[in-house]
Amino acid sequence: MTDADAEPTTAEPTTAEPTTAELRRRCTRFLNGHGSRPPSVVLAEVHEVLGDVEADRYGEGGVVTELEGEVAELLGKPAAVLMPSGTMAQQIALRIHAERTGRRTVLWHPACHLALWEDQAVERLHGLHPRPVGDSRQLITLSDLEEVAEYAAALLIELPQREIGGRLPEWDDLVAQTALARSHGTATHLDGARLLESLPFYGRPAAEVAGLFDSVYLSLYKGLGGISGCLLAGDEQLVAEAREWRHRHGGTLFELWPYAAAGLAGLRLRAARMPAYVEHAQAIAAELATLDGVLLVPDPPVTPMMHVYLHGEADLLDAAIRRIAVERGLWTWPKTFTTELPGWRVVELSVGDATMEFTPDEVRALVAEILAE
Repeated sequence: MTDADAEPTTAEPTTAEPTTAELRRRCTRFLNGHGSRPPSVVLAEVHEVLGDVEADRYGEGGVVTELEGEVAELLGKPAAVLMPSGTMAQQIALRIHAERTGRRTVLWHPACHLALWEDQAVERLHGLHPRPVGDSRQLITLSDLEEVAEYAAALLIELPQREIGGRLPEWDDLVAQTALARSHGTATHLDGARLLESLPFYGRPAAEVAGLFDSVYLSLYKGLGGISGCLLAGDEQLVAEAREWRHRHGGTLFELWPYAAAGLAGLRLRAARMPAYVEHAQAIAAELATLDGVLLVPDPPVTPMMHVYLHGEADLLDAAIRRIAVERGLWTWPKTFTTELPGWRVVELSVGDATMEFTPDEVRALVAEILAE
């Protein structure tokens, strides 16, 4: 019998559970950040905010130059350069500071992004020597820095400190720490991926905060809702050298305008919304604090970010999170994560445009539902 003569078969219906990524794509409401932003939405936003934009050529001209000038002015720095990623930008900044000082050691928090998420890039690519300072569960203090006798190439400070809930040092502490570093001939670098989210806490303009640092990194996609990329700002010589290092890293793409345009639109739209995001985060935190089985870090939040600790078993909490996504098309988190506290799990809540569509009572009800599973 030929294949043509074979009896027709009926395929078994698939019962495979959707992957986490597939489930997220199916959702229509999002609790965290700015939610799902497909290309059509991002492009429409660019057109609405900026109108027609001019392309660059290898990072020169057009909307790229416009963005660099605007961010340099915002941060009070002589110059800024667009980078495809913060990982690239911060490696480059630290390398330049090392070359300037003739030193190789970099001081940073044990839980900073470079320590945890960059595959030892500064060591393996640039031959630098990280020296963690302070307790991984707390902010760096002046006394932590005073215990370091070695004079380093650079001190990196992250504002806010994401891995410990988005905490921020008090202004006087920040001034004292950067002043101590500079008294040792140590450059100061700001991991300011979320710098703009920190400004309501300090009540100071971005340029005043950035003025404590020799170089500043600002993300275009986290709080600002761009596509990707960031700016590295500093003096003109640092930025000129950074452009050369960008090329060596393979980051001087033929056209960088999509990152610049989306980032500039996000900057002009969302920089002014940061106080409202913080206020909403604090209102949500006040509601969550009334629930048994919830701990907040920090409490209250000082940026539009907090870590929400949930008391319960991972399987049950994660099942509730998934059920809400499947049944209601509402994406809260992909899952819960481990903590140092037995019997507790943690999720991160970042407040953005999507979160603003939920009242604090609604967020409280969602978390209560997850806890009740």
